[in-house]
Amino acid sequence: MLSYPEIRNFVREEMAKQVENLYGKPDVIAGVATGAIGIGILVAEALGLPFIYVRPEPKSHGRQNQIEGQFESGQSVVVIEDLISTGKSSLNAVKALKDQNAKVKGMLAIFTYGFPVATTNFEQEGVELHTLSDYEHLVEQASETHYIKESQLKTLLEWRSNPQEWK
Repeated sequence: MLSYPEIRNFVREEMAKQVENLYGKPDVIAGVATGAIGIGILVAEALGLPFIYVRPEPKSHGRQNQIEGQFESGQSVVVIEDLISTGKSSLNAVKALKDQNAKVKGMLAIFTYGFPVATTNFEQEGVELHTLSDYEHLVEQASETHYIKESQLKTLLEWRSNPQEWK
C-alpha cells in the first residue's frame, strides 16, 4: 500500500478523518511496529500531531525502550495498526502505552479478519477497535468485481469459517 501514492494518500486521509470522528484529536498518534509505523506517521502528519511507535518488546540494548518517540504521562493516544488477526500484538502495544500512563482512546486499523478471538481479546482489555475494512467486505468486493472466481470465493469462505484447521 505504501508503494502506491494514490492508495497511500487515500488511506492516510480516511484514517485521519476516522481518528477525529471517532476519538476527537488525541495528543499523540502511536503506530504498532513494524507494519503500522509508515501509516501511523502519515496519519500523524495529516493531523499535525506527534508520532511514537511501540515495539513488541523493549530493545535489548541502549536505553531498552519499547516505546520510541516523545510523549508525556497522561497524554491521550490513538493507536494505529495495519492488520488485526487475533489482536495479540496490537493489545501488547496498548499495554505498553498504558504502563507508561498513556490514555489510550482506542485503535484504528486498516483491516481485520474479523476473527471472534480478536473481538473477545479487545473486549476483555476494554479497548475500542475500528477498522477501515474487513475480510467480509474484501471478499464481497473481490467477488462483485470478478477479481476472484466463484470457486475461489467458496474456498475463501470455507477458510474464514475455520482458519485454524483449514487445509
